[in-house]
Amino acid sequence: MKNEIPRHSSCVGEAWMHGMFKIKYCHKIFDDKQIRNYCEKLFQQACGKYDIEISELGFDNNHVHMLVDIGLYSRPQVAKMLKGYTAKKLLQKFPKIKKQYFWNSGLWNTSYYLESPKDMKRIISYIRNQKYGKREDKKQMSLLNYAS
Repeated sequence: MKNEIPRHSSCVGEAWMHGMFKIKYCHKIFDDKQIRNYCEKLFQQACGKYDIEISELGFDNNHVHMLVDIGLYSRPQVAKMLKGYTAKKLLQKFPKIKKQYFWNSGLWNTSYYLESPKDMKRIISYIRNQKYGKREDKKQMSLLNYAS
């Protein structure tokens, strides 16, 4: 996260959100390391393209959690931009999964989760402790394990 407060054209401050996007039909495509790594790269690119800061990213086998500063965008705009960019590029690179798992439809489930975290440390720990998160201990825990 930033050390200085971001300044936008019409406001000053941050709007951090804990987000989660689920794969359509709950297919476990992120068990494939190549797909997971490419999707992580795509999230970084999308955030750069739309000027959204991403602090944390953690994958499970069929969904992804993130911590993002959405800036001046609304939650629906952020979901549409990130899901649209990553889906298009991922399915172009891996066309076989589009046919095999998604019957030539889209990658992401239409729903999404984006909420302001009440406890940043807890959410960061939760994201890092996803099945394919950036942590030392490989034991996955639920959000309830992080309750104060």
